[in-house]
Amino acid sequence: MTLDSSTLSADTTAAKPNYPLDPLSGEEIQSAAAVIMGSEYASPTLKFVMIHLAEPAKTADLTFAGLDVPRCAFATMYDGAAKMVYEAVVDLGARVIESWKAIPGRFPSYLVEHMTGVEEKVREDPRWQEAMRKRGVTDFSLAMIDPWPAGYYGQGDHYDNSPLICRPLTFMRAAPSEHGYARPVEGLIVTFDLDAMEIIGIEDHGVVPLPPTAGNYDERFMFDPNNRPAFSEFRDGVKPIEITQPEGPSFTVDGWKVEWQKWSMRIGFNPREGITLHEVTYTDRGETRPIMYRGSLSEMVVPYGDTSPTHWNKNVFDMGEVGMGFSANPLTLGCDCLGEIHYFDGTVNDSDGNAVTIPNAICMHEEDYGISWKHTDFRTQEVEVRRSRRLVVSMICTVGNYEYGFFWYFYNDASIEVEVKLSGVLTTGAVEVGAEAPRWGKLVAPGIYGPNHQHFFNFRLDMSVDGPKNSVYEVDSIPEPDPALNPHHNAWITRDTLVASEAEGARDWNWQTGRYWKIANPSKTNELGASTAYKLVPKEIVPVMVQEGSYIYDRARFVQHNLWVTKYDEAEKFAAGDYMYQSAEAQGLPEYVADDAPLENTDVVLWYTLGAHHIVRPEDWPVMPCAYTGFHLKPIGFFDGNPALDIPPTPPKACHAAHHAGLPVAERALES
Repeated sequence: MTLDSSTLSADTTAAKPNYPLDPLSGEEIQSAAAVIMGSEYASPTLKFVMIHLAEPAKTADLTFAGLDVPRCAFATMYDGAAKMVYEAVVDLGARVIESWKAIPGRFPSYLVEHMTGVEEKVREDPRWQEAMRKRGVTDFSLAMIDPWPAGYYGQGDHYDNSPLICRPLTFMRAAPSEHGYARPVEGLIVTFDLDAMEIIGIEDHGVVPLPPTAGNYDERFMFDPNNRPAFSEFRDGVKPIEITQPEGPSFTVDGWKVEWQKWSMRIGFNPREGITLHEVTYTDRGETRPIMYRGSLSEMVVPYGDTSPTHWNKNVFDMGEVGMGFSANPLTLGCDCLGEIHYFDGTVNDSDGNAVTIPNAICMHEEDYGISWKHTDFRTQEVEVRRSRRLVVSMICTVGNYEYGFFWYFYNDASIEVEVKLSGVLTTGAVEVGAEAPRWGKLVAPGIYGPNHQHFFNFRLDMSVDGPKNSVYEVDSIPEPDPALNPHHNAWITRDTLVASEAEGARDWNWQTGRYWKIANPSKTNELGASTAYKLVPKEIVPVMVQEGSYIYDRARFVQHNLWVTKYDEAEKFAAGDYMYQSAEAQGLPEYVADDAPLENTDVVLWYTLGAHHIVRPEDWPVMPCAYTGFHLKPIGFFDGNPALDIPPTPPKACHAAHHAGLPVAERALES
């Protein structure tokens, strides 16, 4: 959750952006902050939460090519003394504040200093120290204190009279740099006032011994026989793999614009969302065709299913309450990324309005992805095969104990895939060694358990399939409903259901019908007379364990449906609303669909929620192998045939010639 000064640097000399959608440079961030702090709105207690590009209004042509658009910054601020959130838009060229708005009754996401300052204050508190002594701890310097967002749990007057609070949890290292999550301090909960930077209260629900075994994964520790699991040496036989492109990568980069094969897009970055993608197009036989105007992570939430005092209120909105851009890792060649890599730095702000650079925050490269298509004519022994390749745009974010990798894949068959990779360390609880597994979790090592929990991610897809006006259909495969037309009981059809208005826009996947959703352009047809379209195909569906009556149910209402469809509104950016910290009520998508706007043949936005269902295993400990979840966007009638037909053959020509002629089929297969 921290912005680590060892990997971040002040950014005051970044090149001037040259396109209206380019992220703010460090100079622009600091200029926006200076304009605000030099205005009548400034106060000694005003802090900057986020400063990023105020994206210009969408044009009818879905592009800003050739347009001269003023550069503006959008700033979110918090005044702890006034307990007020403010929003401002700053015209960077004119150096004036275009708008200033107070947002009463809302709390901001974390400020940068909250992440480090909380730990120092808790460690100094005599009440906390006394609770730690009861657990046999006297060296407080080895404590790890994670400032978990407080969520909402019945504070009542949570707006006017409540401070901005968090609920820090404590873990103990056995030595500096050791894996602290292996020794959770169970039952000790701190309530912390982030406005005053002081402890409000401490709850101690009883001493549970610290787990006895280490759980280190660092090379310095992992061969210790007291470690769990213990290894005596690294496995042998692991030979180097090198990814080489002697002629360089196939993509070109011009500032933040990327072109690869027939794809074109603009990359963006901001403190809240991290990666954003804009103006995604595909060139088909000389025609540049729009597919998606803007795509990004819209929100995520991690609800826990453990009712014990330390864990029941863990329901963090890692994006809206912390920030994915703030949490982005500086990526390392050979470790996080392989091959011919292009990196984009991410520029964010600190709470004083200074620009901070995250080097290599976004990684871009291309990958071989196996066979794109193949056919062997067994009569003539002629073989044609083409290899698939994809462009990868990714970032990896660390939010406390977890790592989240966000990967956008663009394939040379014109399909798009979004994948989330989950790794890092479980948030843990402690039990007596030898005790049974807790009711709401699973043991991963002696005295250590991981609570049942889920991760939900909502992606906002501002679609523009062949233009700005689209319609969305729910497509189901069903048995032929007319018995007279199905005498052999084998026939089945597809049924398209128009999502006609926002009241019908909350949709759920149906395994029994192989459901997917089609985004079609009614005014554009292919050579067969059908509307050109893309389809959204789920990859893995997770049952929602969040129950009505829980506090998180309303706060994270977006998880209740797999897909939401809304009419485009530039103010509607986040699935759970703009400010969910300490909020109790439903925001975001339930509000967006309340006006029941018509959705047919208009500018539509799809909000897709995907999940990861985590019942922990011992194999997830001490660091979790990557888990994967995601979805696909695939052309369906967008082209007049296979768009990957023109992929050139891969040398050597033997891949495609009849060099096996004369051999029986089985022998040819063995030789291959």
